[in-house]
Amino acid sequence: MLQKLSMSELGRMNAEEFKASGKFPIVLILDNIRSGLNVGSIFRSADAFRIAKIYCCGYTPVPPHREVLKSALGATTTVDWEYVQDGAELVQMLRNEGMEVFALEQTTGSIPLGEFVPSTKNTAYVLGNEVHGVAEDILKNCTGSVEITQHGTKHSLNVAVCAGIALFSVSEKLVNRKNL
Repeated sequence: MLQKLSMSELGRMNAEEFKASGKFPIVLILDNIRSGLNVGSIFRSADAFRIAKIYCCGYTPVPPHREVLKSALGATTTVDWEYVQDGAELVQMLRNEGMEVFALEQTTGSIPLGEFVPSTKNTAYVLGNEVHGVAEDILKNCTGSVEITQHGTKHSLNVAVCAGIALFSVSEKLVNRKNL
């Protein structure tokens, strides 16, 4: 019979250990995300997959917004984050610093997530607005785009679900390459 593991059996780090631990070379850029609940959920996934940082841009709600805190369940205190007003300027700045930046978006030439080979260096992934996706002024400055293959009738996923799927896939590929 299956039994749930207790918190002590899971062997999770505390907040201080998490902050001091090595992170996956993954940066998320959240551009003009409307829902604080989505943002909080993304923070929670970012903690689960131990990513390096989140940038919140435009009108994306930031901590201590009540909806962000409600769904983040404390992850806003463990995941490094920063607010930057202009997402397009941030993408250009990161590219100028040598970082690759990929939009998580359906575009011409997008790479299916299953085929995507993540870099072992810090790489940023842009998640856009729930209705309009990644803005054109950001897309034009991205290294490329990665698409989550879908097989149903809908053409999009919830942005927080998209973040969770992408973070799982990229982090698993990095673990399998023994980079962390």
